[in-house]
Amino acid sequence: MTSKLEQLRAMTTVVADTGDIEAVRRLKPVDCTTNPTIVLKALGTPMFADTVSEAIRWGQSQGGNREGVVSAVADRLAISVGAALSELVPGRVSTEVDADLSFDTEASIAKGREIIKAYEARGITRDRILIKLASTWEGIRAAEVLQKDGIDCNLTLLFNKAQAIACADAGAFLISPFVGRILDWHVKASGKTFSAEEDPGVVSVRAIYDYYKSNGINTIVMGASFRNTGEIEALAGCDRLTISPALLEELDAAEGTLERKLSPEKAAKVSPIKIDEKTFRWMLNEDAMATEKLSEGIRAFAKDLGSLRAMIDKELKAAA
Repeated sequence: MTSKLEQLRAMTTVVADTGDIEAVRRLKPVDCTTNPTIVLKALGTPMFADTVSEAIRWGQSQGGNREGVVSAVADRLAISVGAALSELVPGRVSTEVDADLSFDTEASIAKGREIIKAYEARGITRDRILIKLASTWEGIRAAEVLQKDGIDCNLTLLFNKAQAIACADAGAFLISPFVGRILDWHVKASGKTFSAEEDPGVVSVRAIYDYYKSNGINTIVMGASFRNTGEIEALAGCDRLTISPALLEELDAAEGTLERKLSPEKAAKVSPIKIDEKTFRWMLNEDAMATEKLSEGIRAFAKDLGSLRAMIDKELKAAA
């Protein structure tokens, strides 16, 4: 019998949520997603030591103030990780706009265009890249502009149906609803344990999937942030699932029949909802989990971005 991972591949596009080159080479996902945490971890491995050294030398040759140079080197390193991953996967690599731009539409648009330009300078075409933006109102508006530019976007840190609907209305290529972080919040808030079928993160993604499919929305639903394989199995059939290497390994070793849980044909009918800025902000405000996890996620990514910049600043000073 084929493994559960192979069965999953037959119904869902499998994406690796990692910057681990060896894991990607071994597990052969279609796409890869990254974020500041993943990039920082990847750059701390011996495999990227030469990449870091090259970026520091490049930074020394750049003009402008120290803060601008540090930021430019950080971008260069994130793109170097993405470029390395793009050599191993046939599909897309997601690269994230700086978390500290999450509430700045114009700056996010400019950064997204810069990222694509930098990839294209390395011979990597825009159809291989997804620009990753936080699902704030401002991030969604940035995605709307970038999509019209022909730059496909991945809207991340998504915890709430209002976010999902606004992303679809903006024409986003893909959304990443976070399953495990939703579960984390509800476990902490209630003290309960949840089966895979009851898992609040699973329930949230299924509701978004049904909304999209029953309303003819083309935006791809990619479940993310998994805590266990039960959550993944409960979303088998979702458009895409981005999974850590550890959980991919578990699925690869698991036997038994994997039942398809989601399909466009079986999607529940859901009436469309009109989301303007006022409605978006109110629905998010009324959802304590989504409000808290969105803010927490932005802070965490900004912290790791800050750690990367601090490392770069230290290396630049040492090389001076």
